[in-house]
Amino acid sequence: MTFSTGLKRLACRLSLSVAYLAWGYAGLFLWILYLAYSGHLPDWFQAIPYYDKPAHGVLYAIASYLGHRLLRGKSILIQGIRLPLFPLLFACFTTGEELLQGLAPTRTLDGIDLICSLVGAWLGYRLAERSLAKAPADNPGAAKSQG
Repeated sequence: MTFSTGLKRLACRLSLSVAYLAWGYAGLFLWILYLAYSGHLPDWFQAIPYYDKPAHGVLYAIASYLGHRLLRGKSILIQGIRLPLFPLLFACFTTGEELLQGLAPTRTLDGIDLICSLVGAWLGYRLAERSLAKAPADNPGAAKSQG
């Protein structure tokens, strides 16, 4: 096998564009978290009533979509229930991060934010599942991840 053939196989097995998008978005997501925790979010955000509710949904939907696509729909079996790996881990992170907001002086603990984040993560997962189902050749593990 030549080097270029190996690269083509790698690109086929893991969509590099999804990988680049996922890692780039992870950086953006962490930057937004940093700005929020340090109290440096732009002031004009606060001029929009309840801006954070849809923002939570959108930010977490994109993250869940890209993460689930990056892991190619991988799932785990817990007590006979098949659960998608990335959305499960991301939901745990989301819950922990929202609880930590209660300890941060620049943030507030808000159950509605948590619900918006989890709904966004679920939506991103569902969209990723639809996307993976449309391209089974790009996702050899898709059949395994179906419940």
